[in-house]
Amino acid sequence: MKYSFASLTVILLALTPSPSHGAPPPNGHEQAPGFYRARLGAFEVVALSDGTAPRHLDEILSSPVLAAAEYAGDHEAEPVSLSINAYLVNTGAHLVLIDTGAGELFGATSGMLVANLKAAGYSPQQIDIVLLTHIHADHSGGLSIGGIRQFPNATLYVDEKDIEYFVTRKDSSAESETLKRITRQSRATVGPYLVAKRVQTIQRDGNVVPGITSRTQPGHTPGHTAYLVQSEGHQLLVWGDIIHAAEVQFEHPEVTVQYDIDAEGAHQTRLRELKFASSRGLLIASAHISFPGLGHVRKVDDGYRWIPIPYSAAVAELDPQ
Repeated sequence: MKYSFASLTVILLALTPSPSHGAPPPNGHEQAPGFYRARLGAFEVVALSDGTAPRHLDEILSSPVLAAAEYAGDHEAEPVSLSINAYLVNTGAHLVLIDTGAGELFGATSGMLVANLKAAGYSPQQIDIVLLTHIHADHSGGLSIGGIRQFPNATLYVDEKDIEYFVTRKDSSAESETLKRITRQSRATVGPYLVAKRVQTIQRDGNVVPGITSRTQPGHTPGHTAYLVQSEGHQLLVWGDIIHAAEVQFEHPEVTVQYDIDAEGAHQTRLRELKFASSRGLLIASAHISFPGLGHVRKVDDGYRWIPIPYSAAVAELDPQ
């Protein structure tokens, strides 16, 4: 049987499914891989998302009424999803991971760092240096899972005061249940690197590896540390937990969080670091500001403001001169 071109067209149109304009959205529950790649001079910097941690910030900040008002004014409902960010620095000589996310310690909304590291084109086995800003579950939890080191070829660098406080100190029955829990977690995640003799204590306010120096920031933890990354005149300050709640603590630096071991020390350190960052125009990488957590600090009246960097579809210089 022969068909004309017109009759074939009618048949094909009849067989072609019509668009389903009223179809429900897909049932997916995952975002795209969370990494953001950029340049810093001769270095590559990759922001890595470990996911998020839902938190009732009006319950954990030192000024609950102020926190509730600020978040309500910004149309953000509690619990707020705090980003958990880590940063990979490829210096050419070293592959440096700054913080490791929460691993298996914070539940289903986090623990995504290794998957995102792989999506960015790297493997955990390639990491030769891990720098911790401090030992808390959302920064050191990804070091080991089930007692297995996730970065088997890496040397871990951390301030000795955090090692002493969270890992190697002598236990006491008078400790709080919170400290006991943190200690158990720290021994499970940091401990395997101690056993393997893969831990180095950092020199305070000194060189860690070429292009990266430490900046001691006690208060949040005894050994809380920032890392200043520098290449060809470009700079990035990875500052750990100077800020937990961006909507509150930039404008009100006096507000502390219940995770601070020395609240007043954390307050004074935050004031110092905000002044340091804003006066020098430093680019900041922040652990808990919405991913990728990259931006600048601007002085405004008696407080400060966070200025996120514009998104770039290309791999661009983070710190243009």
